[in-house]
Amino acid sequence: MQLGKALEQAGVTIINTGIGWHEAKVPTIATQVPRGAFTWVTEKIRPHLSIPVITTNRINTPDEAERILSSGHADMVSMARPFLADPHFVAKAEQGEAHFINTCIGCNQACLDNAFKGKRATCLVNPQACYETDLIIKKTVNSKNIAVVGAGPAGLACATTLAEKGHSVDLFEKNDRIGGQFRLAMQIPGKEEFRETIRYFANRIAQTGVKLHLETEATADLLKEYDEVVMATGVKPRMPKMEGIDNKDKVIDYQTVIRDKTYLGENVAIMGAGGIGIDIASMITEPHGQTLDDWLYEWGIDKNLEHPGGLYPFPDSTTSTNVWVMQRKEGRVGKGPGKTTGWIHKKTLEKRGVHLLGGVSYDKIDDKGLHITVKGESKLIPADKVVVCAGQESVKPFENEWPDFGDKLHVIGGADYAGELDAVRAIRQGVELAAKL
Repeated sequence: MQLGKALEQAGVTIINTGIGWHEAKVPTIATQVPRGAFTWVTEKIRPHLSIPVITTNRINTPDEAERILSSGHADMVSMARPFLADPHFVAKAEQGEAHFINTCIGCNQACLDNAFKGKRATCLVNPQACYETDLIIKKTVNSKNIAVVGAGPAGLACATTLAEKGHSVDLFEKNDRIGGQFRLAMQIPGKEEFRETIRYFANRIAQTGVKLHLETEATADLLKEYDEVVMATGVKPRMPKMEGIDNKDKVIDYQTVIRDKTYLGENVAIMGAGGIGIDIASMITEPHGQTLDDWLYEWGIDKNLEHPGGLYPFPDSTTSTNVWVMQRKEGRVGKGPGKTTGWIHKKTLEKRGVHLLGGVSYDKIDDKGLHITVKGESKLIPADKVVVCAGQESVKPFENEWPDFGDKLHVIGGADYAGELDAVRAIRQGVELAAKL
């Protein structure tokens, strides 16, 4: 407030109240941060100034911007990443077509993560961002009948781009809805934004004329008449080979946990500390019914500004569930793959009392729990359930018949490579392939 007044007196005509940066000890812009989480700061300073004030941080939809402005929190809103996700954001909002906006999900995976690695920034949901002169979508002069199998991120991106170019596209999905791995991701606390990408593609399917076939398992016979066939069939959990892995009373895979909201008991062992393992740990330790104020409190943010820097010591946020997250490799555990977001995951799990173990050898699973070896010492994790997050395998239906399709068969996304789930690569592959066909 004092600084704002001094700046106004010095001749400043507008003030942006952006909060923090990556050096901050609390998250400020990642997807885990609730929408508009820091507009209350702007609201506090606004009555003390006569010049316009701008609020920012995690404002990614026209509705959110309107809510903030109408509530009197600020005179203007500032956005950056949403324009990477959709450069036509403002035009679509003005024309009443907000449902066609490709919404920024705050993941940082292709923009800031790339920038901090010295790579060209782009966008997970919009691979044309910063590649506008490299990845060009042109109307085709040779319309083809194309089948896309799998309506996950890769298949959705490919199918809608193909149809935008003028091809006739049939999109086959064996489940009763689109989304693939994004439909799982959006159920993880802090990743609810992923449902926006599914909403965007659902509207793009209708807009571009893609013919969607749900609950339809594509077969070789069904696909053989198409000019081109795109396999985007995704991944399935990989189950490691070890004694007791078939114990259905003890062992469960990550997809089942997320999809069915399975009760796991009071003691949970998670095999694998990649992105999925961290997501599972976050999900099962998340406080129920958490509000914005709860989130601010969990991160030690003092809205009354009574403590130095607006921060008080982190409160104890441990949960009643005992959780162990383990990985085979030595080194830090709990960060996940994100360069600019990994520390948030790790800090969250530490505050909630999650046990993080590296350098683990998995010995066996029995009725007592998970038996492991750490630094030459045998230990028992007394788990009620063991959640397997040990990577993925590509789903390749009727793979033995793929050679019959010759050059007209194209494989993208998780079906192409099932390493650490990488939506950046999956969506880019879909758009790049569509641009070439």
